[in-house]
Parts: sequence; structure tokens; C-alpha cells
Amino acid sequence: MMLRYAYNTNGLTSHRLDDAVALLADCGYDGVALTLDVGHLDPFAPDLAARVTALRRRLDGLGLGSVVETGARFVLDPRRKHRPTLIDADGEDRARRLAFLSTCIDVAAELGSEAVSFWAGVPEPGQDDGACWDRLVDGVGAVVAYGQERGVTCAVEPEPGMLVGDCDDWARLAAAVPGLTLALDTGHCLVDGRWEPDAAVREFAASLGAVSIADMPRGIHEHRAPGEGDMDFPAVLGALTDVGYQGLVSLELSRDAHRADTLVPDALAAVRAAESERVAA
Repeated sequence: MMLRYAYNTNGLTSHRLDDAVALLADCGYDGVALTLDVGHLDPFAPDLAARVTALRRRLDGLGLGSVVETGARFVLDPRRKHRPTLIDADGEDRARRLAFLSTCIDVAAELGSEAVSFWAGVPEPGQDDGACWDRLVDGVGAVVAYGQERGVTCAVEPEPGMLVGDCDDWARLAAAVPGLTLALDTGHCLVDGRWEPDAAVREFAASLGAVSIADMPRGIHEHRAPGEGDMDFPAVLGALTDVGYQGLVSLELSRDAHRADTLVPDALAAVRAAESERVAA
């Protein structure tokens, strides 16, 4: 079984969305990790439904699957990166994040996407972690419930430095929110250090809702192209193959839009070579 690869549009911000998905298809990708943002399928611009319908036709025509990503930096607030969140003390702020995630679920349902990935957020200075956790459980519960109504898989991604920072934090959250899946970024395992990337794949295989495999230097939260960090790609891709993972495996290179013309094909070639290396071994 060969794995199926996608590329996150947050690394294609110098491309129009239509050009970006055509590039991915031409290079041999199986799907797109679509980050709803101001430049790519802006969820707050007019005629969202019509734009989603047109994108569905385009993806179907290109033979691309999709997952929906929700980590746009300033889509909700032009002055506060990644805010508001589900853990903020202000109820109106939390409601804005929840409404945004609900819109992303609607988009995913119309696109036929495999999953919607989202994260917890960073507690504001002075906030009590216990209160933040309670708000998170409530918010994630609401997201998962709405996803179930729309037939969409919802997956929380542990992010270093956030309230859900690693796979163990995710497991605690999943115990409180039935139906929640894991959006595993194997690069983050290199940052937090509690789980080796291939071990995390095997341990949480039954709960995987989405997977990303950007390379990273150990201990540094910096997404890099395959071969520019410390990821053992043959081991990780081998683990995904061994557990029978059938979803899209996404490359997220949000700082590299300036070299997407070469990086998009080169990154796919690198992971395909690593996959073949592991099979040959």
C-alpha cells in the first residue's frame, strides 16, 4: 500500500488557489490540505457557498482529495495572531472561534473532506489552566457534536506551547470528548520530545483523523522541507504503512511559499523516496 500525500495551502500563499491545486495535481499529489484564510477560500468573503461548490468541482476534476485546516494566523483578528481561541476568557471571543470552526466543518462537508483539523490555543497571561481546560472541553465538545451532525471527522492537533501541546494532552482531552480524533503532526513530536514520531503513529493509530509530516529540527518548532530537519522519514512512513493508515498525509511548509515552484515537487519526491527506501529495507 502506498501512502497518499497532500500539501498545505499555507505554503502556497503566493499562488492563487486555482493555480495551487493545479500545481499539486500536476506534481502527483493525491490531495490538498486547505487552510481557509484571507487569500485562499476566505470564509468571510461573499458567496462562500458558490466558491466552495466551484472548488469541489475543481478538486473532483483534478482527482484531489482534501482535509480542511483552520490555523490561519489572522483570519479572525488582524491584530492578534491565532486569536481568539476556544479557551479565551471572553465568551464572545470563544463564540467567534466556534462559529469559524463550524463554518470550516460546513466547507468540509460540501467538499467531502476527510477531516477538519484544529488546535486548542495558548492561555492568555494570568489565565487559570483549569478554567481554560474546562472551556476547551466545552468548546471541543460543541465542535465534535456539530461535525457529527454534518458527517465530518474533527481532529485536534497538539501544538507545542498550546494547552494541548502533545499526544498525552490530546489523550486527556479525548477521554472527555467522545468522538474526537487526533491530528498528528509528527514533526511536533520532535519538538516536545515525549513521543518519537513513529512511536506516536503506532500508539495512536486507532485515533488518527489527520496526519502531517513536516520535517523539524529536534527541539525547535520550525517547519522545514524533508531532509532539512531531524525526522526519520522511512521510520515514520513505515509506521503509517504498517498501521494501515489510509488518509492523506500532509506536508505543511508555511514559511516556504517563495520557493513553492520547486519545493512542491521536490518534497513529494523526497517522501516517495523515503517510502521506497523503507519498503526496500
